[in-house]
Amino acid sequence: MPQIEVDNLSKTFRVPVREGGFRASIRSVFRRTFRQVHAVDRVSFSVEAGEIVGFLGPNGAGKTTTLKMLSGLLHPNAGEARVLGHVPWRREAEYLRRISMLMGQRSQTQWDLPVIDSFLVHGAVYGIPKDEYRSTLDELVELLDIGDILKKQVRTLSLGERMKCEICVSLLHRPAVLFLDEPTIGVDITMQARIREFIGEYNRKHGATIILTSHYMADVTALCKRIIVIDRGHLLFDGALDELSARLAPFKVIKIDLTRELDGYDFAAHGHVLACEGRKVVLRVAKGEAAAVTGKLLTDLPVLDLTIEDPPIEDVISRAFADKSTVGTNGKTITAPGDETGDS
Repeated sequence: MPQIEVDNLSKTFRVPVREGGFRASIRSVFRRTFRQVHAVDRVSFSVEAGEIVGFLGPNGAGKTTTLKMLSGLLHPNAGEARVLGHVPWRREAEYLRRISMLMGQRSQTQWDLPVIDSFLVHGAVYGIPKDEYRSTLDELVELLDIGDILKKQVRTLSLGERMKCEICVSLLHRPAVLFLDEPTIGVDITMQARIREFIGEYNRKHGATIILTSHYMADVTALCKRIIVIDRGHLLFDGALDELSARLAPFKVIKIDLTRELDGYDFAAHGHVLACEGRKVVLRVAKGEAAAVTGKLLTDLPVLDLTIEDPPIEDVISRAFADKSTVGTNGKTITAPGDETGDS
């Protein structure tokens, strides 16, 4: 059975609006105007035990709102969801002990206390037995390499160190389901890689089910075989990352490094020229024509090096958001209506 089941989940916010200026502010005291924001609109999907699923979408797509409903922080207006057999918004103690939600822009550690004190509080709140707490903490401290900062005040830590501490405190009770909302936001490339490596290792070691949102495509490509794409509250795609690339970007990128610069050669005759600077040229060609174009280029040009690559996944996702009518879920085309939506 899937560990996460979502069926036509919807969430609408009633948001006050008013024009700027003093008169408008006075008028709003006596007569407020509201608009409906459909943050999540009839979203359905399921996640099997042990899966790491990338949950992608632009700002305001409804990602965080969905995760807040699945973690029990928000109550939906319509639809159903079950996580580990529980209805999340009932917030049953047994359910809360088995999940964790990490939000990259929210802190679970106390700003003025040493890191270890926040860990002790978390262990007490979840009623973790002392032996289990110590063994889990030792394992996480070693994996995250935070032994040297446990006695430091949280306020004195760098952003990367704080993020590792946030991950540690989120996992002390060994949750079976993790909701990770931008876990690498704001940290440098090296730290992003270490956090990704840790998340993958935790999944392999404990079989945790993970839903991950991120604007860093390296997080998604490194951890997720399956992705769900959402925009303006509507589900656009649910499937393998490679499948989305094949459907939305049926072309190859050819990068050429010449032995010398050429004047007058018509690269555009072979495909769309993405870049042409000195001896380096980048072409985009249809996937079915890549072999023939490559052979022609090697014959015509003084090639020092030539590579054929799939398009960057960032481009594929951008095309998904730009042209929703070409994206589908489980092989079906979905056209998302232009509702006003946003994350909350």
